[in-house]
Amino acid sequence: MRIGHGYDVHRLVKDRKLILGGVDIEHETGLLGHSDADVLLHAIMDALLGACALGDIGGHFPDNDSAYKDADSMKLLIRVCEIIRENGYTVGNIDSTVIAQKPKLKPYIPQMRENIANACGVDISRISVKATTEENLGFTGNLEGIAAHAVCLVEEI
Repeated sequence: MRIGHGYDVHRLVKDRKLILGGVDIEHETGLLGHSDADVLLHAIMDALLGACALGDIGGHFPDNDSAYKDADSMKLLIRVCEIIRENGYTVGNIDSTVIAQKPKLKPYIPQMRENIANACGVDISRISVKATTEENLGFTGNLEGIAAHAVCLVEEI
């Protein structure tokens, strides 16, 4: 087994969709980024790639490549899972946390878990998604952005 950790953050702005865990969430602001800026999936992808010592998402999907402009991060996660399988690994489990003052994410978490499990080709019981606030502290507490952490175990095939 190998362990990986991922972290991502994106700024909240007007006139962008808010997509987390592949779920389009109704909100007055969305995340700014070259792709769809899904911080949760970005943290998960970095955790998976890191566990396998295969770099990070910036190396695989550079933000200066127009091919990834407005890219669907769920498709990128599917590709990351293919990459780790090509290198002899499979997802053991993923534990992740989204840090956002607003919106409340609890109603969306089951769909996020299902989306991630499907993309990774594992049972939903191997995927954990949690959400927390920072009690109005820092950039997430001040509604300037959203962050996510992810930890994963990968297993040799």
